[in-house]
Amino acid sequence: MRRELFRRGLRYRVDVTVLKQPRRVADIVFPKQRIAVFVDGCFWHGCPEHATWPKQNAGFWQQKIGTNRIRDADTSERLQQLGWTVLRFWEHEDPGRAADVIGQYVAAARSATGASPPRPAGGPK
Repeated sequence: MRRELFRRGLRYRVDVTVLKQPRRVADIVFPKQRIAVFVDGCFWHGCPEHATWPKQNAGFWQQKIGTNRIRDADTSERLQQLGWTVLRFWEHEDPGRAADVIGQYVAAARSATGASPPRPAGGPK
């Protein structure tokens, strides 16, 4: 996904602490547009399509993954209350489609603030 965003001329920061208390880190951040992107792993975040549930120590893992989901929802809510746009994708989602969605949000945020559009990717080296 990051490679696809970069190819499209979008510049971002990676692994940024977006909340200090409690500490939460977003995978991809567009700071000026206040957009935080999270790419959730199917196992660790309980993807309804691909999550597998271990048979060994099942109670522990159900609690752990349930806690991760609660933390994800809390993070999204806190950031939204602070004026951030939160985008979440599953790790199995098509990177091109995810980049399409992210690009639309970034473009909308830039046009709302009057920021200049990104330079096109490619060009002379």
